[in-house]
Amino acid sequence: MVDIKEIKSLKLTPFTKMSASIYGILGFIGAIVMLISLIIVQATGLIPQLGQFNLVTGLGVPLIILLPIGAFFGTIVASFFSALLYNILVPRLGGVKLELEGNEVQKIPVISFSLILSAIGAIWAFIAGLVLAAVFSPLLSFIGAIATMPEAANITANITSQMAATGSTMPTGAEMGAAGIILGLVLVIGLPIMAFVFGFIWNALFALFYNYIVTKVAKINLEFSEISGTLHELKHIPVIPTALAVALVYTLLGIISGIMSGNYGEFISNFITYFIETALIAILYNYLAPKIGSIKLNLE
Repeated sequence: MVDIKEIKSLKLTPFTKMSASIYGILGFIGAIVMLISLIIVQATGLIPQLGQFNLVTGLGVPLIILLPIGAFFGTIVASFFSALLYNILVPRLGGVKLELEGNEVQKIPVISFSLILSAIGAIWAFIAGLVLAAVFSPLLSFIGAIATMPEAANITANITSQMAATGSTMPTGAEMGAAGIILGLVLVIGLPIMAFVFGFIWNALFALFYNYIVTKVAKINLEFSEISGTLHELKHIPVIPTALAVALVYTLLGIISGIMSGNYGEFISNFITYFIETALIAILYNYLAPKIGSIKLNLE
C-alpha cells in the first residue's frame, strides 16, 4: 500500500550535525585520495617543472587538515541555513512529498519537490549575488572614478589614442560606473531568477526520471521510525538500492547536460561519481546515526 508523506519540517540540530559530520569525513577521504595521487605524481616525476617543490609536504599534507575542517564548518553553515529555509518555506510553498511503500520511495511528486528546492536555491543565489555585487559593483565604480582624475585622465587619453590606432576603444569612467550598477542588478535580481528557473527544471527532471524510468530498475530506500505523533527519525539508509537509484537518475541527467555541453561521456562519470558518493553517504549515515543521533523530521 502506497502511503503519501510530506516532510513538514526538519529538526535543525540533528540535520546539521549529521550533514557536517558526513561531509567532514568525506573531506578527509578526499584529502587522502589527493595525497596518494600527489605521492604518485611526485614519485614518477610527471611534472618536472616543479623543481624543488615537494607536492606531498607542500600541498598534500596541508590538505589532510584543511579539507576536512573546511568541509565540516562549511557544511554546518550550508545545512543549517538550508534546513531553516525549508522550515520557513513549507507553510507557504508546501514540503517535499514522498510516495512510500514500506521503505521504498515509489514516486516523488514533481511540483512539490521542484518548487521548494528551487526556491531554496534561488535564495542562496540571492545571497551569493549580494556578496558578489558588494565586491564588484563598488570596484567598477571606483575604477571609473579614478579614471576621471586629472593624472589618470592623461594616462587614459594616451591609452585611448593607442587603442584607437588599432580600432578598439576604452570604456570611460561613466561607462565603468554604469557597468557596476548593471552588474549589481544582474547579480542581485537576475542570478536568483535564473537559479530558480533552471533549478526548477533540473529538479523536475530528477523527479520525472526517477518516477518513470529509474524505479523500474532501483528505488531509493529510507527506513523511517516513528518517535511520537508526526515526529520520525531516519533510522537507516539501505546502501546499494539507494546508491543505484540516485546514480541512474544522474546518469540520465548527465546525458542531457552532455548533449548540451558536447561532453558525451558525462553520463558515465555521473554514474560512477554519484554511485560512490551516495553509497559513502549512506554507509556513513548508518554508522553515525547510533552514535551522534539520526536526522529527525516531521512527516504528515
